[in-house]
Amino acid sequence: MRLRRGVLTAIMLALLIGTQFVTRSLGQFVTGTLVNLILLVSVFTVGLGGGLAVAVASPFLAFLAGIGPALPQVVPFVAAGNAVLVSSAYLVRRYIAEKDIKKKGIAAAGLIGAGAAKTLFLWVGLVQVALPLLPGLKEPQIAMLGSAFTWPQLVTSLCGGALAMLIMPLLQKAAKAFERA
Repeated sequence: MRLRRGVLTAIMLALLIGTQFVTRSLGQFVTGTLVNLILLVSVFTVGLGGGLAVAVASPFLAFLAGIGPALPQVVPFVAAGNAVLVSSAYLVRRYIAEKDIKKKGIAAAGLIGAGAAKTLFLWVGLVQVALPLLPGLKEPQIAMLGSAFTWPQLVTSLCGGALAMLIMPLLQKAAKAFERA
């Protein structure tokens, strides 16, 4: 079981990096939505440990591959924001499972909350605190860089969450069919 989770985690990480590489020219809304989708599918299929591994490792690997944030100082904040999304979504999913709640509305509200938590973390931690403290950045540069880590993060998190809600039942059905075969 541990080997299977490790393999699935590695596959999800490779899928996320590959997706960023292929979609980087399509803009933040396409790439960000797909990144958030893969982060959520990771935590829902592999669990919290695997989801966090993908969430934290992917921004560093993307930076090293030249497809992530341009400034290395931003990368830890992106990793932490991803971890906030994954952890929040995991807690909501676990609550729903413990209460045996099958309502999509509660799941959707939880994913909205997870996206909002990620956005709030990035806005406060990165835009309001870290970027103004980075040496050598002028106000227009801070404003331009910071704009990518405000409301677009919420939009891409919500879109990724909506896609995850559509895809997860299909993945669960496929996994059950695969286990029976």
